[in-house]
Amino acid sequence: MSDKHIAVADILIDLEAALRELNLWHSESPSAEALASTAPFAVDTLTFTQWLQFMFLPQMQELVKHRGPLPANCAIAPMAEEYFRPQVIDGAAVVLQLRRVDTLLS
Repeated sequence: MSDKHIAVADILIDLEAALRELNLWHSESPSAEALASTAPFAVDTLTFTQWLQFMFLPQMQELVKHRGPLPANCAIAPMAEEYFRPQVIDGAAVVLQLRRVDTLLS
């Protein structure tokens, strides 16, 4: 496994931990229809944190597990900042982990 794959794996663990600490980890999966969204970040069917948990994390974990090609460019942190801006909850820990992903992959 490459150093970059290992670094991504570490960040994904930290991202999951940040979501759990903020009680943003969902106990139930969205419907198959919701997960089939083709909109960016599935904004039409999922919340941003659902997208992270049920789409982004599993896809990235599969790439790491199978040593697949990692995205050459990533810019998720700005979306997270926009999502958390109007929220009551402070999502800084999640944004921090996503910045780490963006920096590593860009």
